[in-house]
Amino acid sequence: MSDTSNAVYGFLLDTYETEVLKITGIWSAFPDSAVDYKPHPKSRTVIEQIEHQVQSEGRWMKAMLGIDTGDFYPSERSKQGYIEKYRADAALRLEAMKAKPDDWWTETTTFFDVKRSKAWVLTRRINHATHHRGQLLVYLRLLDQRVPSVYGPTADTGDRVIYDFEDA
Repeated sequence: MSDTSNAVYGFLLDTYETEVLKITGIWSAFPDSAVDYKPHPKSRTVIEQIEHQVQSEGRWMKAMLGIDTGDFYPSERSKQGYIEKYRADAALRLEAMKAKPDDWWTETTTFFDVKRSKAWVLTRRINHATHHRGQLLVYLRLLDQRVPSVYGPTADTGDRVIYDFEDA
């Protein structure tokens, strides 16, 4: 994790950076055979949830924060393709936000139909991503898969914090 402790809004950047680790760790926990799983007819499939996260975050960052990382789609529409695309885009976004002066965060922008500060928009973006990550945690349990750490150890990580079983 990078040092953003001197920036007034550095805590938001630190939060965003760790949320990316948690999100991609959850995505990685799904076996490829489960990407078309959905727990209910009105629910999205795993791959649709992942795709929504990648595209939604790309649109918010571009439209509301002026941070454009290009095409939202990975070269391959697969779990791994989306993971790699999301990690790469998130790294570019993080670097762009680190370069912003503190007063940039208090500037207003349009959040759908209302004016909000850029700090507020990033906070809402993080919350939105957390909501979708939580949905996929439930999917993992319903599929009887291991759940990696989110805010600490889980029943599947023992007393360790493991964000991605592939890295453990």
